[in-house]
Amino acid sequence: MCNLAHEKQKTSTIVMKKRNFVTIADLSKEKINYLIEMAQEFEKHPNREILKGKVVATLFFEPSTRTRLSFETAANRLGARVIGFADPKITSGTKGETLKDTILMVSNYADVIAMRHYIEGAAQYASEIAPIPIINAGDGAHQHPSQCMLDLYTIYQTQGTLDNLNIFLVGDLKYGRTVHSLIMAMRHFNPTFHFVAPKELAMPNEYKIYCKENGIKFVEHTAFNEKIIADADIIYMTRVQKERFSDLMEYERVKNVYILKADMLKGVKQNMKILHPLPRVNEIAYDVDETPYAYYIQQAQNGLYAREAIICDVLGITLDEVKADNTIIE
Repeated sequence: MCNLAHEKQKTSTIVMKKRNFVTIADLSKEKINYLIEMAQEFEKHPNREILKGKVVATLFFEPSTRTRLSFETAANRLGARVIGFADPKITSGTKGETLKDTILMVSNYADVIAMRHYIEGAAQYASEIAPIPIINAGDGAHQHPSQCMLDLYTIYQTQGTLDNLNIFLVGDLKYGRTVHSLIMAMRHFNPTFHFVAPKELAMPNEYKIYCKENGIKFVEHTAFNEKIIADADIIYMTRVQKERFSDLMEYERVKNVYILKADMLKGVKQNMKILHPLPRVNEIAYDVDETPYAYYIQQAQNGLYAREAIICDVLGITLDEVKADNTIIE
């Protein structure tokens, strides 16, 4: 009898196992392609009621504009309700409430939590204690997997493939969680990465070791000029993140090292596109906006479709269900 009860409990645990979206390193090539296809479906029809009756919580312990608004817009356009906060100063955390208690409390009210936190590993910790799915909306300088999915979707959209591309990562490669996530995701697609950064902001050794262990080709540069970028399929610019620096003098030394200007683009490939996770400060000159290579605004728009796909996937809604969905609002 005890054994039967134990087996029933095991079966129930398997059936009820929740999905999280915490690290891009967990995603297979098949899963990435699956989420890209789902994002394509949402780009065709972003307004639906497929999540009617669901509640999405957005807990942002660190400032955000695009990520928070695109998660909330994704939830709203799919018919869900949104709760949460964009300023931790107005939460019970100011009274000493722990992250654990905040997560468990919000889990009483929501079906899924999208969380940004300034501490590396916070999303993983939340996923281990929460009874509902956790989506990592950025944890310190560690990872930003939902941004990575919209980056992958944008690269596929502009290049028609994810395979065999020359991808230039430029700027803050030390603290840039978006570039760290992109390296891990692209391991399936035989890229050649070019790491363009000053020594103070070079790609951390752990990610270069990761590249070597996974057969990812990479070249390091400290120069950034027309000749260096001539073979690029994607130039992925990043902001030097003032908030990550404890030494402001160091920030001042490196903040303007690499600025992409329109006159540097004369010899680039026709298919080349410039991406940026935004916000930009001055690393992309405004004259670049008028060139056919600028794609960072469209990239931000793709955040809506990618995050619609992520929310649905962690809630167990399949691609087939999205394709068959009859709640589309034109």
